[in-house]
Amino acid sequence: MPRDIITLACTECKERNYTGTKNKKLESGRREVKKYCPRERKHTLHRETK
Repeated sequence: MPRDIITLACTECKERNYTGTKNKKLESGRREVKKYCPRERKHTLHRETK
């Protein structure tokens, strides 16, 4: 199966807030997305974790 489930963690509070899927064959490296963090109550950068 080429798509894997990934977890996105906030870079400021380190809380894992979001999950999604990623095609490992087409996307190399870690995904970085600006998403809303409920703990910080603002939009912050979320980075893919293992």
